Amino acid sequence: MAGKPRPDNLVHPDNLVDAGIDELPAPEPTRVGRRRGLVFLGLCLVLIGLNLRTVFSSFSAVLPEVTSQAALPGWALVVLTTVPVTLLGVFAPLAPALARRFGAERVLLGAMAVLTAGLLLRPAELPWLPVAGAPGPGHLPALLAGTAACGAAIALCNVLLPGLVKRDFPHRLGLMGGLYTTAICASAALGAGFTYPLYTATGEWTLALWFWALPAAVVLVLFLPVAVRQHPVRHQAVRKGVNVWRSAVAWQVTIFMVLQAMMSFSVFAWLAPILRERGVDGATAGLIVSACIVLQMLGSLFAPALAARFGDQRTINTVVALMTGGGFALSIFGPLELIWVWAGLLGLGQGSLTAVALTLIMLRTRDGHTAAHLSGMMQGVGYGLGSTGTLMVGQLHQATGTFTAAGILFLAVGLLAAVFGYRAGRNRFVGDPNR
Repeated sequence: MAGKPRPDNLVHPDNLVDAGIDELPAPEPTRVGRRRGLVFLGLCLVLIGLNLRTVFSSFSAVLPEVTSQAALPGWALVVLTTVPVTLLGVFAPLAPALARRFGAERVLLGAMAVLTAGLLLRPAELPWLPVAGAPGPGHLPALLAGTAACGAAIALCNVLLPGLVKRDFPHRLGLMGGLYTTAICASAALGAGFTYPLYTATGEWTLALWFWALPAAVVLVLFLPVAVRQHPVRHQAVRKGVNVWRSAVAWQVTIFMVLQAMMSFSVFAWLAPILRERGVDGATAGLIVSACIVLQMLGSLFAPALAARFGDQRTINTVVALMTGGGFALSIFGPLELIWVWAGLLGLGQGSLTAVALTLIMLRTRDGHTAAHLSGMMQGVGYGLGSTGTLMVGQLHQATGTFTAAGILFLAVGLLAAVFGYRAGRNRFVGDPNR
């Protein structure tokens, strides 16, 4: 019979998922030489994390300005908010194979180069590439290509960063794990909070979006000597662990991940436009979204430890799912004078929901190999299907002209997340008989 999870089952940093755990020979730590080189490597990894969400929240912060000044057709808004999340799922399975061939450090360097190029391309104007449905040549082709490039690059970084942190900092995993995950959340808050002020200061949405290529380029330059110093070794994938695709527990956890991703990336893509449509000015809307994301960081800090203390996670999964769905819905049609309260409820709920969904990778598996396979399944399916959240919000807004229907949608998504969170929270393990 499955035993009760130990309280330190997740919060112990040794449980970071390494996507290369099935490789032979086992991946070696990054060659950095002296202690100063290790500190520099840690700084680079944290700075990479600080660039992995600005692409989502920065575009959202100036969406009305981009829409009007670039004369974007309605379908383009739906695509631009959906494609990067979809590509997180599409490209995630490719990361381990690329790392086996070229080395994780060089793949990470290549991903940062693609991310920088995508951020530079995104606001550009390509007059020789007209697009059907647009009034003429303009920004749309570059927006589409640049956004797609960013989504693919971020997918690779999402998969490879935890393994590098685990291999290179075995005695500082708590510190490094906390720093790089906090940096990822902070990147979304920075994009939401500073993009609109950059627009008001410059008067150009293109300059406001171009700004975010600067920190990515700085990290690219800093990480370049570290990555090129590595000598990649050909690895073979030797599959160990159970087949997660045949496990009911794995599917329950994955669907829980899908539902949380539907809400999480819809916050990045649509919360600022929702607030602005309700009459909140652009700068204040950016501050509200930033505060919401900061509270996500707070929720993600405490929720894993709380979840691991319980014999099962049914209660906490249910509560945070309902908080998230309710907070999102109230942000759309709740009293506007309480918007900070609704955004706070959404932020605490969403941060906790994301954290407990990822917590289940460790709490529902018995070994690192199975955890890596479950993580791959959750990222591929979770982000791939999770992008339907941003898609449906855009489609509903196009069809109705308001976000009210989206509020009802997220009440339903929150309820479904509570149902699957309850089932995924039962104290069972992937690979157990009849599980």
